[in-house]
Amino acid sequence: QVQLVESGGGLVQPGGSLRLSCAASGSIFSGNVMGWYRQAPGNERELVATITSGGSTNYADSVKGRFAISRDNAKNTLQLQMNSLKPEDTAVYYCNIKYGTFLRFENWGQGTQVTVSS
Repeated sequence: QVQLVESGGGLVQPGGSLRLSCAASGSIFSGNVMGWYRQAPGNERELVATITSGGSTNYADSVKGRFAISRDNAKNTLQLQMNSLKPEDTAVYYCNIKYGTFLRFENWGQGTQVTVSS
């Protein structure tokens, strides 16, 4: 079991920036994949970005060029730098980790609200 705690959400104006962080604790094994997902009211939860323990990244088309995911394996932390934010980026952002053989286990954080509005 892995515990995930997000921080860094808030209210920002369109065009602004925010940095989300996620601290992981518990039984963290190598070979995991960490990621950020988001869910806006009335919508399904969707992928934002993922990063493997080796540093390979994957982004949703809607955030490519604006968001950057990174991790510190020594500190078991995950970050999401969000630039050029748009109102449509407004959502609850969740930290996620997948691990184990075939990545069959996963845990979620409690979520942090990001609101982009003038």
